[in-house]
Amino acid sequence: MSKNDNPPLVPVDTDETVVEIRGELEKLNPDLKKRALEKFALAALGSIPWVGGFISAAANLKTEEGSLRKDSLQTKWLEEHERKMHRLNHTLMEIGQRFDAIGPTIEDRIKSEEYLDVVRKAFRAWDEADTDEKRKYVANLVSNSAGTKLCSDDVVRQFIDWLELYHESHFAVIRVIFKTPGATRYHIWLEIHGEVPREDSADADLYRLLIRDLSTGGVIRQDRDTTYDGRFLKKRPDNRRPSMSSSTMESAFEDSKPYVLTELGKQFVHYTMNEVVSRLDGDNA
Repeated sequence: MSKNDNPPLVPVDTDETVVEIRGELEKLNPDLKKRALEKFALAALGSIPWVGGFISAAANLKTEEGSLRKDSLQTKWLEEHERKMHRLNHTLMEIGQRFDAIGPTIEDRIKSEEYLDVVRKAFRAWDEADTDEKRKYVANLVSNSAGTKLCSDDVVRQFIDWLELYHESHFAVIRVIFKTPGATRYHIWLEIHGEVPREDSADADLYRLLIRDLSTGGVIRQDRDTTYDGRFLKKRPDNRRPSMSSSTMESAFEDSKPYVLTELGKQFVHYTMNEVVSRLDGDNA
């Protein structure tokens, strides 16, 4: 085939697509009933706007192949979305393998309308994700929210909003703080990038923005002491140090204030950055 030739496209039928995906899921999950798997597959496929158009256009290829071949733009659109369809199918198979690891106890859960609403919202975010890393986090969330009940579905939907809102640079900060609770902004930067830039650089401005986004978003916070019932204690001024005014602003890479994940941030990590979460015991999954 020459480089100008177009690869053959396979006509797709809506029902056949669902049956094929459901059949593959059943091979991975023989103990789960067909109806549960069909509902899951339909919720995932039905939430992505271009799937219906792809199926219709690919079906027309069989009867109007000549004219479609002449329309290079439409042909390229089909080729691009065929690759997306393969990627979607691969993601569904990965989730099916995780369903398999959890077992048939999740059958009622994946048939429930509450969970299917989560699936629809999650796959819309999966489709709009611009990196494989973010798509992987969405798949993890879909799997883990089927097999565990650490928090309500309302909170899970909030996690999907975070996945849509934040970028890989935010997730890198979250991973460092999860791995090293109490890390300062200086330590976080060193772990991710190494050499510290100038305070007036674009890198420093972006770093301030990342920390501010995650702090105001409720994902991370500065470490604080609490009472026995979890109320945060106010910081007392350190009267032992002489009062000295500084002529410079606080550094973006400040090294005295430790950061930790909020409790909601910890649950976000367990749902999205762990492969399969069955329970949360304290801070350990």
